[in-house]
Amino acid sequence: MPAAERLVILDRDGVINQDSDEYVKSLEEWIPFPTAIEAIARLTRDGWTVAVATNQSGIARGYYGVEMLEAIHVRLRELVQEAGGEIAHIAHCPHGPGDGCACRKPSPGLLEEIREALALDSLEGSWMVGDSLRDLQAGEPMGCRPVLVRTGKGRRTEEKGEGLEGAMIFDDLAAFVEWLLAREGGANDAQASPFR
Repeated sequence: MPAAERLVILDRDGVINQDSDEYVKSLEEWIPFPTAIEAIARLTRDGWTVAVATNQSGIARGYYGVEMLEAIHVRLRELVQEAGGEIAHIAHCPHGPGDGCACRKPSPGLLEEIREALALDSLEGSWMVGDSLRDLQAGEPMGCRPVLVRTGKGRRTEEKGEGLEGAMIFDDLAAFVEWLLAREGGANDAQASPFR
């Protein structure tokens, strides 16, 4: 059973792959950051567990179906496996903003699904990595440590500066993973940019 302290939960769009205001509706439109794929693989190789929590309201809006979402996630898993890594669980919310569900971030439902899927007592001490405030807010009641990346909507989120107290900020997922693994190895955290 994985330990929560060695679990990294990732948002998808804007963290693992390019985001789009028009939604990522097909395999052709799903463009992963190569450095993010390698970063996930590095975590796995170092004994960390990686999970994904992603809002996918494009399903509720009729832009694409669950089958397309699954095809994208199959491709994501394949790329990570080819790089020597693994994604332990992918949790998605198919609902729209007005559906009143418990899973759409900033609600913590997706993280609760991850906790149950990984048979963890809690997510206390795990890391929640996202490019928007709602990603970090989803992790807060679960005891996750917040990390904002500047890819995707991250720079806009950082510029707003609201609700980022206590969050660490990195240029991208690869930079966070570099810091995390160096930190574990006893190196200093000079590369980290805690929000002030």
